[in-house]
Amino acid sequence: MKRSKVEKLLDESIGAEGYIISEPLAPYGEHVTDLSKIDFEALRKKFQRERKHIQAEKLRGVINSKLTQMVRLNKTRINFMEKFQQLIDEYNAGAINIEIFFYRLIDFAKQLNEEEKRGISENLTEEELALFDMLSKPNLSNKEKQEVKLASQKLLKALKEEKFVLDWRKRQQTRADVLFTIETILDKMLPRTYTPEIYRQKCDVVYQHVYDSYYGAGKSIYTHANA
Repeated sequence: MKRSKVEKLLDESIGAEGYIISEPLAPYGEHVTDLSKIDFEALRKKFQRERKHIQAEKLRGVINSKLTQMVRLNKTRINFMEKFQQLIDEYNAGAINIEIFFYRLIDFAKQLNEEEKRGISENLTEEELALFDMLSKPNLSNKEKQEVKLASQKLLKALKEEKFVLDWRKRQQTRADVLFTIETILDKMLPRTYTPEIYRQKCDVVYQHVYDSYYGAGKSIYTHANA
């Protein structure tokens, strides 16, 4: 089998066969690693017996590719990108040595694995989770959290089934229709504790998200990710 870019970053012996998955970060054709399939204990042993700087750089590159994908699908994950950059900055500044850097990279990769599983624990798809995260705010009660989940699911269903027509972003009328749908559903379904200011901010954030993410006629960043 032809070696991919990610296989060059991380030797196949580190993880189970088939841990490479196709993911077009740019329009079509790059590869991203499924971090959950990596055997971290084997990776630690490889780090100890081979050139440490090279192994750390390989792992850093793999994490960067996966994290870029995850943030693209859900921009509320930007805090992971900030933590990752801080770790790299500390290493580049000499604040931590190569071994500490490597083991922190492993811990960070495990955190990304847990983040990827969060949708399952919340009983939400990746698309629904992105909306749920955007619509949430601190200190929601369990009841309010369920209301936000339902709002996310109903809004996404309505938009995908009725509003994301072909080239919807190119016509003022269809853009306005999408925004009106967002405003109407969120006004009805968000918890009453949301102030008018928070409601307006949530509508704006969600509209920008769907404009960036959904192209119409069933095409979106999520259909590309699952291809």
